[in-house]
Amino acid sequence: MLQDADQVTHGAARFGAGLRHDVGAAVRQLGAKRALVLSTPAQCDTALETAADLGELAAGIFAKALMHAPVEVTRDALLYAVDLKADCLVAVGGGSTTGLSKALAYRTGLPQVVIPTTYAGSEATPILGQTENGLKTTLSDPRGTPEIILYDPELVQGLPLDMTVTSGLNAMAHATEALYAPNRTADTDRRARLGLQAFADGLPKLITDPRNLEARLETQRGAWECGCLLGEVGMALHHKLCHTLGGSFGLPHAETHAIILPHAIAYNARSAARQLQPILDVFGGANAGAALHSFVCDIGAPLALKDLGLRNRDLAKAARLATQAPYPNPHPITETESLRLLQAAWAGDAPAF
Repeated sequence: MLQDADQVTHGAARFGAGLRHDVGAAVRQLGAKRALVLSTPAQCDTALETAADLGELAAGIFAKALMHAPVEVTRDALLYAVDLKADCLVAVGGGSTTGLSKALAYRTGLPQVVIPTTYAGSEATPILGQTENGLKTTLSDPRGTPEIILYDPELVQGLPLDMTVTSGLNAMAHATEALYAPNRTADTDRRARLGLQAFADGLPKLITDPRNLEARLETQRGAWECGCLLGEVGMALHHKLCHTLGGSFGLPHAETHAIILPHAIAYNARSAARQLQPILDVFGGANAGAALHSFVCDIGAPLALKDLGLRNRDLAKAARLATQAPYPNPHPITETESLRLLQAAWAGDAPAF
């Protein structure tokens, strides 16, 4: 199974049911003998299963990964990795676990095997987001890109429906913002459309039948396409807002992406309607933001930031932070319009633009 690999920039992605059990072969391919298995506390059982598959190649388990890759957690994991004399990292989980693995690889140069259990897509990129002192910052470094990614649809087959939806929309956000990136190419446009189409087709099937293995594999391929884009082209307002809300206000990553996505795209559609045409080709409609809003409503995604615990009085601060050192964006970013966007997202209204 391992010899059939689709090559990804700086790494290899492999797809197939039961592929997670080949983790030992993947570690040996890297020339490693002492793998540190990473997970969140909630996925400790999965980490134990992975360690069992590794057998003598498993040096230990660190099951303390948290959202937004807090630097203090990375420091603890780094000390543990050094103590174990780990020579590679095996991350089994979603964006939180992958983020910890990438943070460790960035600091140590250790190679990584990532086994995704959500559709976060960050496993396909060199981008690392970290949180320290209440602020989330990002950097891009080749050391962060995993060498091997094992996509096993059986691992996401039991993913709760709410996480399936929000994680999928998180991945879709990479593709939507790639469409208007200053450094976009014909190939990135093609991959963005492929990723969006995979979720447009796959997520409704999973709403009806969450254990549909074919749809799970389809959406995993979509996550890979979308994730690769995150490392190839620049992101813009959507990601800046989500990093602000997650890093400074502690909002959950995937749910925040799901809520902000149609609002940010509607904001930018005023200046990037032509670039965003693939969204209309996939989802229909006349406005890209409205089309995505209809889709998120149809699949039962969360709609309101207030339901995630964000307070109305925090919106002005969030708008101010989001407009400081803004990412390149197709439409001018102002604090007033950012606040208007956030107010609609907070209330769960349709996009304001």
